[in-house]
Amino acid sequence: METGSAIGRARRLRRDQTDVEAKLWHALRAKRFEGAKFRRQHPIGAFVADFACPAVKLIVELDGFQHGDDSGLARDARRTAMLEGVLHAIACAVNERR
Repeated sequence: METGSAIGRARRLRRDQTDVEAKLWHALRAKRFEGAKFRRQHPIGAFVADFACPAVKLIVELDGFQHGDDSGLARDARRTAMLEGVLHAIACAVNERR
């Protein structure tokens, strides 16, 4: 997938964020968490990280119900391998709400 489509997908995900993403973004935005600058729905290669702090190469992923099937788990494994390959630490949280 080319970068342009990741950017478009990131814009759509920002616009259509879940309630849980909105709550976490409220806590992370404007350097509210330990003074760290986070970005939401941040494109990294072909993937879009839910939240990223580029300064410390940290990614926070909120994985909802759509990640629980076989294709979602395989996609998540590819995402994690690629992001770890560019030296990003990844913290995943499962969001059970739909």
